[in-house]
Amino acid sequence: MKLKKFNFKIINSTNDLAIKIIRNTNNKSGIVIAEKQKRGRGQYGKKWTSFKGNLFVSIFFQLNKIQLSLKDLTKVNCFLVKKLLSNFYKGNIIIKNPNDLLVNNMKISGILQETISKADEKFIIIGIGVNLIKSPNIKNYSTTNLFDLINVKITPKNASLKLKKIYETFIPMLPEFNIKNLNKNLK
Repeated sequence: MKLKKFNFKIINSTNDLAIKIIRNTNNKSGIVIAEKQKRGRGQYGKKWTSFKGNLFVSIFFQLNKIQLSLKDLTKVNCFLVKKLLSNFYKGNIIIKNPNDLLVNNMKISGILQETISKADEKFIIIGIGVNLIKSPNIKNYSTTNLFDLINVKITPKNASLKLKKIYETFIPMLPEFNIKNLNKNLK
C-alpha cells in the first residue's frame, strides 16, 4: 500500500488537516507532514508543543476491514513508532500506556488517535510527534530528544520517510493481525 504524501511548512494541526482531506477528497489513505504546527494537539485536548526540526505527521487510512479495537490499534501504533525510533536509537525504548514513548523515563514521542466516518467508511487518523532535535518543557513530565541521546541530527524528512515505509508495509497486514503476536510480528 502506498500512502499519498501531503507536505506543508506551517499548519494548525496535522490531525485536523488529515480529517479535512478525508472529508473533502476521495483519498483513502495518506500521510500529512508539517514542518511546524501552530495548534498541535495531544491527548485529552492538551497542547502539543511543535518546535521546528521535530517530527509532526498524521497517517490516515480506512478501518473497514480491520477488526482490532482502538485500544489494540493504539498498542500497534506505539510499536510502529518504537520501530521508527529503533532505527536511530539502540537503547531501551519504553511504551508508557496508553500512547507515549519514553527513553530513560523521559518522553520522546506521543501519539494522538482519532476516528471519523465518511459515508459508510470508517477512518483512523494517527497523529505522531517525535522530539528529534528539541524537547519541550512540560511541568512534572521530563522530556528528551534524539539529538541529545545520539548526538546526530535526524531530519524530519528522513524520519517521515522511514515511518511512511513502516506503515506502508504494516497496514496491509492489519485485517489479519493478531494482537497477541504483537512483539513477534513487529520485529
